[in-house]
Amino acid sequence: MFAVALLAVLPVAGAWSADAGRGKALFGQCKRCHQVGGGAEHRIGPQLNDVFGRAAGSLANYRYSQAMKAAGAGGLVWAEATLDAFLSDPHVFVPSSRMSFAGIEGTGDRAELLAWLRGFSGARSDLPPAEPTATPEEYGLDPQILAIRGDPEYGAYLAGECTTCHRTDGADEGIPSITGWPPDDFVIALHAYKRGKRVHPVMQLVAGRLSDEEIAALAVHFHRAEDDP
Repeated sequence: MFAVALLAVLPVAGAWSADAGRGKALFGQCKRCHQVGGGAEHRIGPQLNDVFGRAAGSLANYRYSQAMKAAGAGGLVWAEATLDAFLSDPHVFVPSSRMSFAGIEGTGDRAELLAWLRGFSGARSDLPPAEPTATPEEYGLDPQILAIRGDPEYGAYLAGECTTCHRTDGADEGIPSITGWPPDDFVIALHAYKRGKRVHPVMQLVAGRLSDEEIAALAVHFHRAEDDP
């Protein structure tokens, strides 16, 4: 089985002896997509409470990539060793997953992140409140922009430029997936590029041509987009 073989050959991340306090700071790299703690919800990525001991791709109310669901069906269970390997290079460990993150190179950094994250597994009732992902305040975005009701049909019409690079099945092949994103997260990200708060020449060019209504329409369209079988 996938997980059994990995646990036999991979070193444990050393999470229990690592600096869990520093791990919380390292989680700053993750919290644009993930929440953990009391009241944590799925955002761009799934919530991470009780991730230790959980089969990959197994939460019923999150839309995983086909690659992640297949890994779980093949026996991948999240433990120190498997999470350490995944965080080292997500695109190699589960190819074509939606994880739009290059990975954490340092062994010690991964151990400290996992030590902190381990405290949110075990069905605890005293978890600290989940911290928000990217917020309008972070980018100086008028909340009224988030209140715009996007037209999904118009978004589908506009999406051709996006799907020149982003795959419609949600897989990540060097280009981050945008399929299934919560609409607010999509709108915040596009406006961050439009305002130069997030730096990427192509995305800044694309977002700079879009109106507030067009961004809202694209957000609804990609949120509703279905995975290919």
